[in-house]
Order: sequence, then C-alpha cells, then structure tokens
Amino acid sequence: MHPSFLSLDEARELAATYGTPLFVYDAARLWEMASSALAFPNAFGLTVRYAMKALPTAAVLRLFHESGLHMDASSGYEAERALRAGIPADRIQITAQELPKNLQELVSKGVLFNACSLNQLRAYGAIFPGAEVSVRINPGLGSGHSNRTNVGGPSSSFGIWHELLPEVRALATEHGLRITGMHTHIGSGSDPETWVHCAGMALEIAERLPEVTRLSLGGGYKIARMPEEKPADMQAIGRAVVPRFEAFAQTHGRKLHLEIEPGTFLVANAGALLSRVMDVVHTGAEGYRFIKADTGMTEILRPSLYGAQHPIALATQDGRVGEVVDYLVVGHCCESGDILTPAPGDPETPKARSLQEAQIGDVLIIDGAGAYCSGMSAKNYNAFPVCAEVLRDGAGNYRVIRERQTLEQMLANEV
Repeated sequence: MHPSFLSLDEARELAATYGTPLFVYDAARLWEMASSALAFPNAFGLTVRYAMKALPTAAVLRLFHESGLHMDASSGYEAERALRAGIPADRIQITAQELPKNLQELVSKGVLFNACSLNQLRAYGAIFPGAEVSVRINPGLGSGHSNRTNVGGPSSSFGIWHELLPEVRALATEHGLRITGMHTHIGSGSDPETWVHCAGMALEIAERLPEVTRLSLGGGYKIARMPEEKPADMQAIGRAVVPRFEAFAQTHGRKLHLEIEPGTFLVANAGALLSRVMDVVHTGAEGYRFIKADTGMTEILRPSLYGAQHPIALATQDGRVGEVVDYLVVGHCCESGDILTPAPGDPETPKARSLQEAQIGDVLIIDGAGAYCSGMSAKNYNAFPVCAEVLRDGAGNYRVIRERQTLEQMLANEV
C-alpha cells in the first residue's frame, strides 16, 4: 500500500479550509517522480515528455517544466494549454487522434508534431513541404492490463500500422519530408520482457526509416496504487533496453536519442481526493452498507470506467476510533455506475471495503488520484461544479491552483 502523503489531521483541516470535494497534490512527490523518470537508463541521451493528459493543471505543468521535463500533448488544445501555462513551444509535441485545426499556427510557433496516420502525414506535408516530422507507428503488440489501456496491436487505432511503412516513405518522398523521429506506445503494462520485446520491434522498424535520430517508446509505465498491484520497474526496463540501442548503433551507425512519455508514473500517487460522507444507508441484513460521498464520477471516473482500484481511508471528523465495517462507497451522481469500490477490473460488480464506522460529515481520503482523475472525469454531470485543487509545496504550505467552479461559470456559454 502507498500510504497517503496526508495525515488524518491534515485531511480534516484541508476539508474544513477549502471544502470538498478537493484534489490535493504534493509538490515534493512530483519532483521526486520527475527525477526518477529523468534517471531512466539510456545509451545516447534521453528526453522525458510528460503525458499532460494525466493531469493538465497549469501549476503542475510549470513544476514539471522547471524539473526538466518536456510535454506530450494529445490534442491541439492541450498544446495551447501548455503554451498558456508558459511552456516553451519547442518543448511541446503533439501526438493526437484528431488533426489540430490550427496545426499550421502551432507548428509555426515551434510546437513539434507527431503524425499518427497517413492522412495526418499527408496533411502535414502539404502545409510544411520539406520539413522534419515524427511518425507514430503501431508495432503490432501492446502491453496494457486491459483492452481499454492497451494502445498497441491490431485492436488499437493509435499510430500507423507497421505494415504501411512503404506508404509512409512514399508520402515523405512526395512532400520532401525528413522523418527524423519515430514514436511507439504499447500501453500500461509492467512486464519488462514485454517492453524489451516491443523496443526490439520498434528498432527493427526504425531500421527502415534511415533519417530517424530519435525514438520514443511512449509511456504507460504502470504504478501500484493498491498493495496487490505490480508496478513497472523503470530502471529494469531501461537497463534491458540500453544494449538494444547500442547494438543498433553498431550495426546502423545511428545513435538514437531515446524519448519516453510517462504520465501516471509521475502523478498518480502524488494526488489525493478528499470528500465528505454525505449519508450512510443500508439495504437490509442481506444487502450492503453504503457510504454516499460528495464526489464520484464527476471527479474520479476510473472506477466506473475500468474497475480501477484506489485506496480509501476515513478520517472521522471528531477523531473517534470505532469498529471496522464493510461498506460500498458510492458517488453523488444519479447513476448506478457511479461507484468508487468496484471489483478489480470489473466496473459492473461492487466490492465492499473495510473502513472505520462512518458518520455523516466524516472525511474520505481517496489516494492514487493524481492521474486521470481531475483531467478525465464526467465534469458537470448532474450540474456538479468542477472542484478545487490545492498544491502542497516543499515547505508544507498549501496554495490553491484551481478555484472551485461556480454555477455561473458552468452556465456561461448557454444562450
């Protein structure tokens, strides 16, 4: 188990000061994880791009930029968001399912582009003939722990299928493009052997793109939120891959610069979500006891979407210590799928958690909430406003980095 970076007293105080639901992030842990990623073993140089979709709040982007990370944007809008946060354009790369409508403007500012389909490569070549470009290739294998997190292989639409490499080269010739970057991404797996095998596949494809000088192995370095989960060993993965890059250099005379794109690895366990117990109900002797929280899929969609597991602790408002009780913890949305304690990997099946006996007003600490929570949620469902976010700095002081949304802000664009 990853213990919360918040004590029970801190959780109570933060909930009282800033209200709930509330995201809390720890800057010290963010710095620590950035340093760990920057230490990824490599043969000929390393760039770490933060997959900003994991947590795109501007204060976090700035912190990672200061730590030495670059940015991976999954849309043109994310690239603009990074620019507005003060990230230099040449430290942002777009790898997107949808071709940005303002691609010419963004690239002209210095933003890098990674073509993810033949159509994207063709469009880029038409706008920027003779330019350099990177291409995302689907190497034919993935490592995700479920079909919803596996972004490589024949069931994935991400990237240009590896058998279409002749078409890639033809388009490059047609538009005078120099393909100097190649990108792969295989998903959120933890098996180093799978990563090494996929890296080998990527290098074999890079052989056929003779101007490639940088190779991205993508992200998806799995972390452990729960004690039974197995994390990816970044050092073991990196050490195993280094000889492959060295052998490639000896054979082909190209010292490929390595790029990786962690997201979850950097932020997941640096964030917690605080919530109030709004009600405690039961469905009889043969049923369940429920804690109804003032959060749910409006802040944390992963349990409903994936059956994802998050550690949950209870901070009693009066400091009492009582018996341990099994509860289903459910969200505040009028939606049967808004459940925070599903069975692992099975969002359709509830699974009770053992928590201290709850009373209305107690505080729930939902850990592992730094990644794909604030940035990926059912925002404004049931007209719940976007919640506030605070950051704890290295000295232990807290500051608001996102104000709580008002109803007026939510309705501002309705006419």
